Amino acid sequence: METSAKSDDPFGAPAVALTGKQKAAVLMLALGRDKAAKILRLLHEDEIRDISISMSTLGLVRAEAVESVCEEFSRNFESPEGLVGTYETTEEFLRRALPPDQVEKIMDEIRGPAGRTMWDKLGNVQETILANYLRSEYPQTAAVILSRLQPAHAARVLALLPEDYATDVMMRILHMETVQRDVLDSVEATLRSEFISTLGRSARRDSYELLAEVFNNFDRKTESRLMESMDKRNHDDMEKVKSLMFTFEDIKRLPRESLMRIVNQIDREKLPLALKGASDTERKLFLQCMTKRAGSILLEEISSLGPVRVKDVETAQAEIVATIKNMANAGEIDLTDSAGGDEIIP
Repeated sequence: METSAKSDDPFGAPAVALTGKQKAAVLMLALGRDKAAKILRLLHEDEIRDISISMSTLGLVRAEAVESVCEEFSRNFESPEGLVGTYETTEEFLRRALPPDQVEKIMDEIRGPAGRTMWDKLGNVQETILANYLRSEYPQTAAVILSRLQPAHAARVLALLPEDYATDVMMRILHMETVQRDVLDSVEATLRSEFISTLGRSARRDSYELLAEVFNNFDRKTESRLMESMDKRNHDDMEKVKSLMFTFEDIKRLPRESLMRIVNQIDREKLPLALKGASDTERKLFLQCMTKRAGSILLEEISSLGPVRVKDVETAQAEIVATIKNMANAGEIDLTDSAGGDEIIP
């Protein structure tokens, strides 16, 4: 239904279709100052500005046009389920109106970190990810970027950069003159095309990776049962999923350097229970990364546990695997690094 407003011509000038912004302005006026004020306080500054501009140029809006706007608003919320907006529905709407390459660009940005401006988005990027990106940038570029972030966020990023590089960046921040608008625009454009859009694309998880994560969270019986069923249905698909899974047993594929870091990060209280159900090879791998005294204490703790439930062992092992994956996501270890594919056997 098309909503129309007429000019203040008492004889009734031809109706003009209202835009979305004008409809929002009409709705605010219809609600009254007090109710509209509560809504406006929840909007972004840009949205308030757009509505205000439309409101100031509306002129006379006929009663039937106001009723039509209110009716349209009410009709959209008649369904008890309300409205559902998702990435998929948004992309479908955009594809009806825009060229494919423009849709891809917009969706990449939407799927990226939250924020209306580039700097808002950057402020929501995990510091480890941002630090890894800045390592390959010129120090002056990194200085410009970090100077636009909140100090606490910038501090966490700088702490993850190499000392000499971080020092160079901080010196450039100290002596930075006013950044020209065109330089800032260039940096924003580069971030949008090379960094934020990449984050957006990476948000679209590979279905094999997703299923591998699901299998990692099954208990042993469920994992074996469903893995066997999947393998019968499609052996190649199941093999791809298996190759992306990381289980407690896969720890023996990792190099000693990674294992040393893992031992320093995992919950030591969970380790005896996790190793209670582990093989001798897996136990020895952890013992190799400890002092002789710490290893002896660990073995005593394992022995003192007595009989334990398989479910409790699996839970403890799953928590350790979760810690390992967090370390991998932070770039502290590489789960694909398998020392040439050979298991480490002491």
